[in-house]
Amino acid sequence: MGRRVTIAVAALLAVSAAYAQQPSSRDVLYQTSTIGALLQGVYDGRMTIGDLRAHGDLGLGTVNALDGELIVLDGRFLTVDAEGAVHELDDAAQTPFAAVTWFGADAEQRIEDVPDLAALQSLIDRMLPTPNLCYAIRITGDFGYVRTRSVPRQERPYPPLAQVVAEQPIFEFAECTGTLVGFRLPEFISGVNVPGYHLHFLTGALDGGGHLLECRITQALIEIDRTEGLMLALPTTRDFYEWRQAGDDEATLEAVER
Repeated sequence: MGRRVTIAVAALLAVSAAYAQQPSSRDVLYQTSTIGALLQGVYDGRMTIGDLRAHGDLGLGTVNALDGELIVLDGRFLTVDAEGAVHELDDAAQTPFAAVTWFGADAEQRIEDVPDLAALQSLIDRMLPTPNLCYAIRITGDFGYVRTRSVPRQERPYPPLAQVVAEQPIFEFAECTGTLVGFRLPEFISGVNVPGYHLHFLTGALDGGGHLLECRITQALIEIDRTEGLMLALPTTRDFYEWRQAGDDEATLEAVER
C-alpha cells in the first residue's frame, strides 16, 4: 500500500509541475488565420469581433474585405479606414486576421528623445530577456512625428496585399499624443505572423492612426507584456481552404510591413 501511495503522489506531483509550467490563460497570444493567407488575399473570415473580444484587450489586425487597420486598446476595437477616420466596431463585425492578448505589463521604461523607429526597436530589444518569446507592447506618450498607413476596402476578386499597399494612403501627424500597440514576435513565427515588430498607432484624440511606418518620440512610457503561449484559430472559409503558402512570402511581407 505504501508503495502505491508513493507512486500515486509522485505522479500527481509530476502532473502538477507540468501544469505549472504552462502559461496562464491571460499570457496567451490569440490569433485568427495567418499572415501568409492575408498576403495572398484571404480577406474574409468567420471570427467576429464579439468572439475575439473574449480573448484579449490589446492587439491589432484588419477587418473583412481588408477594410482598414484594426487597433485593440483597453478593450476597445477600433479601425482606421482609408480616409484616416477612426471607427469603433460592433460585435457583429468580422476579421480575417487579428491577434490579441490580455495585457498586463511585466516591464516598463520611460523614454525621451527617440529619433526614429529603428532606435525605438533597438531600445525595446535591450529590455527583452530573450528574442524567442512573444511580447505585447504598449507605448503611450508625446510624439514629435508619426507616419502611418491604412488600406482601402477591397472587392472580389481580391488582389494580393502587396498590390493593395502599393497605393496605400499615408497619414502624417506632428506634435501629438497617442499610443502605439502591437507585438514583437520571434523569427520562427514567419508565415504565421509578422516576425519582429508590428505596431499600429492611435492618436490620443482618437481622430487618426494606422499601421506604423515611422515615428519620433518626445517622451513616452513603454510597457511590455511577456506572452509565453500562442493559440491559433484557423478560418473555415473556402478561400482559406484553397490558399497555398507562397515561396516568396518573406520578401513580400518585408515590403508590405516596412
